[in-house]
Amino acid sequence: MDPIIIETKVNRYHFTELEPEIQVLINKAKEQVENAYAPYSGFNVGAAVLLENGALFVGSNQENAAYPSGLCAERVALFYANAQFPDVPVRAIAIAAFSGENFLSTPITPCGSCRQVILESENRFGNKISIYMYGTECINHIEDAGQLLPLKFEKNSLDNHQ
Repeated sequence: MDPIIIETKVNRYHFTELEPEIQVLINKAKEQVENAYAPYSGFNVGAAVLLENGALFVGSNQENAAYPSGLCAERVALFYANAQFPDVPVRAIAIAAFSGENFLSTPITPCGSCRQVILESENRFGNKISIYMYGTECINHIEDAGQLLPLKFEKNSLDNHQ
């Protein structure tokens, strides 16, 4: 057996340590939890995306009784941003969540599908996307989707199997 060791670097910040531009991004994500439609899980998620041109786009999770038909906040925000500016790379994304009436103390991470979509956006534009995950105790920052998805499936995975 030959083990593979995978490490993920997570930078942990207090809100006041972040650049003002990132503070705004996180606050936009926090605001979006109010717009979530989550009658089944009661788990409201908001996301905000910052493009390289400075434009901000937001999204919230939208549930459906047929669970796979809903959409996560991250994908709502990313798809909306790419639909409006199809040639502008995403620089950063922030996500926040609350359950009941309180923001989570521990930062939330994107689900597997959202991680894959963030990775695809990185590959599409050839840039890294900073991911900021908000919690009341701290903000976790990861420098790119590969840190969240180390055994990733991407275009060259398809190319290698044809």
